[in-house]
Amino acid sequence: MTAHSLRLDHLVISARTLDEGTQYVADTLGVAPAGGGAHPLMRTHNRLLNLWGGVYLEVIAIDPQAAEPADDAAPRARLFALDDPATQARLENGPYLSHWVARVDRPKQLTAWQTQYPLRIAPIVPMTRGDFTWSLSVPDDGAFPAWQGAGDGVVPSLIQWDTPRHPTAVLPETDIVLKALKAAHPQADTIAAQLRWLGAAHLIALEPTEGAPALVAEFETPEGLRTLK
Repeated sequence: MTAHSLRLDHLVISARTLDEGTQYVADTLGVAPAGGGAHPLMRTHNRLLNLWGGVYLEVIAIDPQAAEPADDAAPRARLFALDDPATQARLENGPYLSHWVARVDRPKQLTAWQTQYPLRIAPIVPMTRGDFTWSLSVPDDGAFPAWQGAGDGVVPSLIQWDTPRHPTAVLPETDIVLKALKAAHPQADTIAAQLRWLGAAHLIALEPTEGAPALVAEFETPEGLRTLK
């Protein structure tokens, strides 16, 4: 188990297009995500919304303008299961809260931690967007992180920022506060054990369900309590 508790870095809204995801967030929270940019390696792009307390919300979608790899190079699976036919079928019904990302702060080194526990932590991939660089845990097949077969977006990806500034330092401030992050999963005990091992159990309220896995985020906004799911 990690000796350092992790921090919540950001929430992920998956969308068929950035415009659809932006509208979903704007309709729910009253503020539209903006800025962001492209992830060349993953052939995705995003828009961001600042939240109170050093946390942000990311809307992510497949980038239709992304360059395809050379003929002799197989394209890498996009992160957050965006290439998965099940994900694409779900996105036909609209954007949704698909995932969350926990931050690993130094002095712990995310790459060294993953090397020490490769069965617990997915491979670490260096990524860039504009002036920002970071390392992110990404399974080779682009699926969500999992432990003993349980994941479905409820087990967080891990991120470590390589640039001194965090995205929240350059995003416009808002009056939106994340009140609670909640999850339900049919293998809640298995996921809870992984969250405790990571040092992330305090970041999410997890309960068992006989239904499908689900994530829900509750926010305090100037217009009252709002929910993304």
